Amino acid sequence: MCWQSYSDRVDWDIVPGDIVIFEPGDLFPGDVRLLSSKHLSVSQSSLTGESWITEKTADAKENQRTPLLELKNICFMGTNVVSGSGMGLVVSTGCKTYMSTMFSSIGKKKPPDGFNDGIRCISYVLISVMLVVMAIIILTDYLKSRDVSESVLFGLSVACALTPNMLPLIVNTSLAKGALVMARDRCIVKSLAVIRDMGSMDILCIDKTGTLTMDHAIIVNHLDSWGSPQEKVLRFAFLNSYFKTDQKYPLDDAILAYVFTNGYRFQPSKWSKIDEIPFDFIRRRVSVILETESNASQGRNSHTCDRFMITKGALEEVMRVCSFIDNVDGSEIVTFSSEDYQRILNMGEELSNRGLRIIGVAIKRLQMQGSHPNMANEEITESDMVFLGVITFFDPPKDSAKQALWRLAEKGVKAKVLTGDSLSLAVRICEELGIRTTNVTTGPELELLNQDDFHETVKSATVLARLTPTQKLRVVQSLQTAGEHVVGFLGDGVNDSLAIDAANVGISVDSGASVAKDLADIILLEKDLNVLVAGVENGRLTYGNTMKYIKMSVVANIGSVLSLLIATLLLEFEPLTPRQLLTQTFLYSVGQIAIPWDKMEEDYVKTPQKWSEKSLPIFILWNGPVCTLCDLANLIFLWFYYRDYNIFDVKFFHSAWFIEGLLMQTLIFHLIRTEKIPFIQEISSWPVICSTVVISAIGIAIPFTQVGEVMGFTNLPFSYFGFLVVLFLGYFTVGQVVKRMYILIYRKWL
Repeated sequence: MCWQSYSDRVDWDIVPGDIVIFEPGDLFPGDVRLLSSKHLSVSQSSLTGESWITEKTADAKENQRTPLLELKNICFMGTNVVSGSGMGLVVSTGCKTYMSTMFSSIGKKKPPDGFNDGIRCISYVLISVMLVVMAIIILTDYLKSRDVSESVLFGLSVACALTPNMLPLIVNTSLAKGALVMARDRCIVKSLAVIRDMGSMDILCIDKTGTLTMDHAIIVNHLDSWGSPQEKVLRFAFLNSYFKTDQKYPLDDAILAYVFTNGYRFQPSKWSKIDEIPFDFIRRRVSVILETESNASQGRNSHTCDRFMITKGALEEVMRVCSFIDNVDGSEIVTFSSEDYQRILNMGEELSNRGLRIIGVAIKRLQMQGSHPNMANEEITESDMVFLGVITFFDPPKDSAKQALWRLAEKGVKAKVLTGDSLSLAVRICEELGIRTTNVTTGPELELLNQDDFHETVKSATVLARLTPTQKLRVVQSLQTAGEHVVGFLGDGVNDSLAIDAANVGISVDSGASVAKDLADIILLEKDLNVLVAGVENGRLTYGNTMKYIKMSVVANIGSVLSLLIATLLLEFEPLTPRQLLTQTFLYSVGQIAIPWDKMEEDYVKTPQKWSEKSLPIFILWNGPVCTLCDLANLIFLWFYYRDYNIFDVKFFHSAWFIEGLLMQTLIFHLIRTEKIPFIQEISSWPVICSTVVISAIGIAIPFTQVGEVMGFTNLPFSYFGFLVVLFLGYFTVGQVVKRMYILIYRKWL
């Protein structure tokens, strides 16, 4: 079936097997195999993210190694016709098109989160320990008191003491605090958990366009046909850009800005515009006809004018209309020979390999035969021109990008550039930014590799160019699975969406495509990589403070519960009543609210932080016994020192055990939070200090108040507080020794 024009139909009318005719402005309704084409140019920016126009032709013969998006005889759904026309056979529609299959993987399960898995594992362990200890304590207490309700209540209070009650509050407060800090840096965090992932991120994949570069061109040089700087080339290119009234493109703005900012005086006021041949994607060049007063008439009464056609555009298209070439010294013109043609092509290829964009410049002196030349036949007018030279452009890297990448590298985050651009351009940008380019590869090269070689190549490569959207996805997944890395991806195009969705930390920008922003975890309101540096620091601070609480609470809780178990087995009464134990747990938990506002040591935020399955159990085995030893020392002192005194009774023991347990659980945070000696080499933040002082003061004061009397406490002698000073000095000494041994063996603390 053949339609006169695709614009006459709607998408759901098109089925595979239909023949469609398309014109400029039409969107392809499906994947189309070209049957015929005439000067057809297509924009594939929706798939590749690159703004360059792609030429398509029905006569192209492709082989199996040609990358899918580089096929000249296939047009894809979602792309549009820029210029030209053609007819094609619809080969797939709907969910079977390339774009639909490309996005079919969006929303699939990401790699497991090590932190969440670790928390889940330790929760199961704590529950198991809690059930065992609670059963033993209930049974032991019942055998002594023969009171079932009291024994069960005491067992439940022990279970509450073993539970890290503040974990959800600490984690979410830390994440929310990090989100607020990033918001002040004009960064929107859509998923709080991703802040913690940023602290673990060790590889950042970046799409080049608009993120590493300024996304606008600047002139690098103006060269004659022999590669030497020539001001004449710049002058005529400037006049072309200055007088053209058709839409001005970024390269025109770059030429005008370069001339005006570098002090050139080309005096456009002495020229007047006669006519213009606007740019189109078939000719790929633009011409203006200008007139100026002849040099021969200056100083005479006679008035004669010179008229020129000035053409600039794609290098090959400009050379195609040239029959002459400006001589090396500019004194005369000579015939444009095949050797000249090949030399200029080689020069253009060399410049392109250096990552530069190139346009050619040519002029032609016109005969004064009336008010203006005949423009009826543009091909005749744009002929027999004199080739002047080339203008080279470059999209420079941002001033802040190099500094940001250097700061990220200092913090252990390696950058990899994943782009759909050419390899030469990507390498040029990376060299400017200081990214190593010793290991580079391209999408077509990756397609030829088996799975193992693919993983090895991706692992070592720092620049990966000419990648399709699905190849970017494969690269990210390879780094996550084979390399076990936490991967971030920064991109702003539709072609980046798959990788953004799959990455542990998906990042887009406010000016990015809607689908990219929808799938991203973080949206940058400014294209500044320094925001990511701050995000990495916040992520590691959040992770560090969370690990402080987890390790401190688990060590303190398990140590205290084991002490309670031992005391319950040895004593004829409960070490604390359920009400006293719950009060102690409550005060201790409230004191931990300030942890998200604690600071981290500088060395900690310099390296990526990841959850280790073995680290927490080993940490507990090393440090848990120290807490239990402290409690047992208190038990022994109370039993042997105060036993013969009349003041020693159940209330006395409860009061002493309550204060010692609360102070130990409060002060242990200062021992756990740093590798250094607490209070001497490293001091915590003032909110944590204030929290420690307030909770400790409340705990010490309670037995001396009416509240303490109601709860079954009694006054304690000052000698006991002297003992506590000695006890905690010993606790910090032993704890510091254990800490140094642990760090010496495992090379890590938190």
